[in-house]
Amino acid sequence: MIQSSELILNPDGSVYHLNLKPENIAHDIIFVGDQNRVEKITQFFDSIEFSTQKREFKTQTGIFKGKRITVMSTGIGPDNIDIVINELDALVNIDLETKTPKEKLTSLNIIRIGTSGSLQADIPVDSFVMSKFGLGLDNMLRSYLIDEVSNPEMEDAFVKHTNWDVRKGKPYVIACSAKLEKMIESDKMHKGITATAGGFYGPQGRVLRLNIQDEALNSKMDNFSFGDNQITNLEMETAAIYGLSALLGHNALSLNAIIANRASGTFSEDPYKAVDELIAYTLEKIALG
Repeated sequence: MIQSSELILNPDGSVYHLNLKPENIAHDIIFVGDQNRVEKITQFFDSIEFSTQKREFKTQTGIFKGKRITVMSTGIGPDNIDIVINELDALVNIDLETKTPKEKLTSLNIIRIGTSGSLQADIPVDSFVMSKFGLGLDNMLRSYLIDEVSNPEMEDAFVKHTNWDVRKGKPYVIACSAKLEKMIESDKMHKGITATAGGFYGPQGRVLRLNIQDEALNSKMDNFSFGDNQITNLEMETAAIYGLSALLGHNALSLNAIIANRASGTFSEDPYKAVDELIAYTLEKIALG
């Protein structure tokens, strides 16, 4: 039995942060960062059966072309992903009344739809990126036993290439779900490695009034490659989603609409259009999946 201090429930029996019960979620889940983006997706649904919000975690579940789908905002950063995925897993794989793990594993399909900046000049604004791998620079996942799901060869190559300072912890690399990659991929998608930072400013190389540990890190990442994979973009959630999903037995895929190109210094003239096109494309693929 899991102790009440470890799996915290609200008085109504819902999981603590998400405020959800098992019947409130579908097995196909779309993650967005911004709570205001939830309804940008569910506006396309035929019907909405459930809606709730607690803090930055907004959830709506409904039907799109016969497929039951949940859309959820996770907020920003790997720490929020730790909350969201652990509590979603509890909803389907732990009996909340007895607080004991279920014998049969239920695997969720989790697809993140986000926005990001590209690190490569040949990945222009308004294009789409599918994260073949998540490269975690944040160190959150190192709290877990990740050796069974990580890619130590790519990790070591990245550490060597960037002369990574081990005082920041060792980066980790996790692959996307092959099942979801096959379901979603198209000629429109660029593929590569998505770097996941633990913050927006210093951890992504931005300098305001504080100096940063490695001013050259972004340029080092620009020219890092492993096999046929380059680092395509930099954001704050993907590697954590991939790692926790893989450890817990769920399928995960991260898609990004590229609204800025850090290499060329350009920004999309209509970032909302790019995001809307990615949403429409993804919903159709889920409905057919």
